[in-house]
Formats: sequence, C-alpha cells, structure tokens
Amino acid sequence: MLRTLLIVGTGGFIGSVMRYLVQVFVERGLSTTFPWGTFVANIAGSFIIGIVFAFAEKGNLMGAEWRMFLAVGICGGFTTFSSFTYNNLTMINEHSFGHLIWNVGGSLFFGILAVYLGVIIVKMIF
Repeated sequence: MLRTLLIVGTGGFIGSVMRYLVQVFVERGLSTTFPWGTFVANIAGSFIIGIVFAFAEKGNLMGAEWRMFLAVGICGGFTTFSSFTYNNLTMINEHSFGHLIWNVGGSLFFGILAVYLGVIIVKMIF
C-alpha cells in the first residue's frame, strides 16, 4: 500500500507541476477572462488518459503500477476539476454565461473526444 501511495503521489507531483507550466504557457499574454490554461490541461489530460487506458487494455504492455502512476498520479494531478469548477463559479458571478457554456460544454465534448482519440491512436499503432 505504501508503495502505491508513493507511486501515485510522485505522479501527482509531476502532473501538478506540468499543469502549472501549461497554464502559465497557455495564458501568457492573453487578456481574456476565459481559463484557457485549465481548459487545455483538461483536454490534454483526457487525451493522455485515453492513451494510458488503451495501453492497459492490451494486457502486457503496461502493468498496474504504471497505470496507477500515469492515470491516477500524473493525469489526476494534471487535470484540474477543482480549478474547473471554481472557474465556472467565477464566470457565473461575473455573468459571463457565454464563457461558462463554452467552458462546460467544450470541456465535456473535447474531453470525451480526446479520450476517444487517445484510445483510437493506440489501437491503430498496436
């Protein structure tokens, strides 16, 4: 159990740092209130988790510890549901309903699409 916690925690640390860097890079120079950094991190994380689970379905390509490290740790730290919900509340409070609809709908649609594409790419390659 301790080993699993360390694996997930290490992945979470890496994912959280990656998310911060994505947010800084994506939002650098933007003057919009739309949370593009969070949006991009959620879509990219969805794509990555699609790839991870597609590899895991192949049986012998990825062990349980790698799946925990990548999916629960890195993707869990990288994707940002709590930031996502806070950003949505902020948009509600600011009456930015167009941005709210785009963020919620776009994150859901493109997140599902990204997971699907990740799975399809792995299935095409392997």
